[in-house]
Amino acid sequence: MSAPNTNLEKQEKRHAGPLIGITACIVFAAIIITAYFGFIAAPAEDGAVDAGAAVTATD
Repeated sequence: MSAPNTNLEKQEKRHAGPLIGITACIVFAAIIITAYFGFIAAPAEDGAVDAGAAVTATD
């Protein structure tokens, strides 16, 4: 069953704010995921020294 009085222009105006908010959240999540996989989870470069691997044994 559909609604008897549908005014699409009025509904578009009422839903503009939430749609902009949802879009902003999706864009923010995409930026966070890209940053995580691009910078944080990236393997170390060939010349870089990992802080965990720099432990030396002294006797």
